[in-house]
Amino acid sequence: MEAKFFPLRLPGMILFGCGAVNKIGEEAKVLGAKRVLIVCDPGIASTGMVDAVKAILEKSGLTVGVFSEVVPEPPVETLEPCVEMARKGGYDLVVGLGGGSSMDAAKVVSVMAVHPGKIEDLFGTDKVPGRGLPMIMVPTTSGTGSEATVNSILTDTKSQVKKGIVSRHLMPDVAIVDPEMTLSCPPKVSAASGMDTLTHAIESYVSVKATPETRLFALEAIRLCARHLRTAVLNGANIRGREGMSRASLYAGISISNAGTALVHAMAYPLGAQFHTPHGVSNALLLPYVMEFNYLGDLELFADIAEAMGEPLAGLSARQKAEAAVRAVRQMSIDIGIPQRLSEVGVTESSLATMADDAIEIRRLLDNNPRSVTRDDIYQIYRAAF
Repeated sequence: MEAKFFPLRLPGMILFGCGAVNKIGEEAKVLGAKRVLIVCDPGIASTGMVDAVKAILEKSGLTVGVFSEVVPEPPVETLEPCVEMARKGGYDLVVGLGGGSSMDAAKVVSVMAVHPGKIEDLFGTDKVPGRGLPMIMVPTTSGTGSEATVNSILTDTKSQVKKGIVSRHLMPDVAIVDPEMTLSCPPKVSAASGMDTLTHAIESYVSVKATPETRLFALEAIRLCARHLRTAVLNGANIRGREGMSRASLYAGISISNAGTALVHAMAYPLGAQFHTPHGVSNALLLPYVMEFNYLGDLELFADIAEAMGEPLAGLSARQKAEAAVRAVRQMSIDIGIPQRLSEVGVTESSLATMADDAIEIRRLLDNNPRSVTRDDIYQIYRAAF
């Protein structure tokens, strides 16, 4: 049998802990920066966090500009003004500050600031021509783990489908994960982003590209979610809960960057593109239904998930343990207020077939799935979730 080798990619530097953001000026100077562009969304800009980070950078003698117009799951055209700002402003470092959309936008801006062409040309795997400007990522949610991934997910408005840019050149130079930056994250956002983390951990754990190394990160991320997600949502001022979920998001990001995601994400992309459902909500809603379909593909792996979720498993068969994993995930979702049906987020029954048509085309993700999947399988899962 031909041996297969999968790389393990990590950010050049990871700084984790309360107060870590205070080191951003030092790290920027290590990267040779003089002019720094912060990329964020209007919500983060209004909280004062941007001003605080800007002040730290300026105290280190750096000139700082801010682009604060990133929108959720950014359409390609909304990033063009930021790319133009980066090019004309002579910036030599990009800071992505915020949730996954801001960090993903910052990655694209980093590349397009130094390479010609169109953003649309980068969709797919390994189409980025080379490194862009140096990047520092500072997450303010515990969700995408984009501070540790080689992915950028954007919306292609022409096809109304979310698409990914995947390249080693998108891996950040520095990830600064400061749990205190997540304390102001509202409960609904904490719930959606936290379930996004759990989805990343579970999908990458059972991915056909998983390795012993990625499974270390994925399984610990599942354990951390089981222990801390409810607290982070229902008692957001609890720093232990926030720290646990910040670590879970980072670990799950490392895992998906190397092992990838699978069927949940393939099915979530059409949902987000057509109905503008937040990505974390899309993943959370679909996750237990996809797990019910997938667990026959590898009962032992799903049994591991049940154990990591803290389920009582003594005397159960592998299948019963796998079923317990599904129940545990569904109960978590219910406890933190995630919608349980597609109809609750505005999806119409007549749209299910179109969404199945779109999802089956996302081979980059479906090829990672632990069970072979057809277009009809996807349609039936949507039906079950409707």
